[in-house]
Amino acid sequence: MWQEAEKELQKDKHIEPLIKKWGHCSIRSIKKQKYFEDLVNAICSQQLSGKAAETIFSRVKKLLIKITPKNILSKSDQELRDCGLSWQKVSYIKDLAVQTLNSKLEILKLNKLSDEEIINELTKVKGIGRWTAEMFLMFSLARPDILPKDDLGINKTVASWYLWRSI
Repeated sequence: MWQEAEKELQKDKHIEPLIKKWGHCSIRSIKKQKYFEDLVNAICSQQLSGKAAETIFSRVKKLLIKITPKNILSKSDQELRDCGLSWQKVSYIKDLAVQTLNSKLEILKLNKLSDEEIINELTKVKGIGRWTAEMFLMFSLARPDILPKDDLGINKTVASWYLWRSI
């Protein structure tokens, strides 16, 4: 899916070494049945280091066995809190579960929407902001033209300037 873009990027003397170092882009869209789990993971991972996020999410998966809206709502707030989630994140994943179950968020139809429509739908859920929605677009739906302008990695560096200049 990304071969044409990589071919062009390999011509750039600054990006070509990055492609050699990290290999081919491995982003692939996930199955619709994993959308809910990916969003729960995104909420669990917000503002945490990668290792801490992995640990907490693995505890959530162990508690729930299968990450579904019904399984989340079947657990007490304290059980979810005991996985390492903040009280706020517990309320966020429960809101996601409720909105999914009552079809306010038609999660299995997200891939049929435009980027902005997806962002608008997802940001109706407590705890999901534009950044989380953009991460979902990039890593769950493999949308190729997303640049999360609020991402710390982009803002902390001048990467976007270099990318722009490379064109």
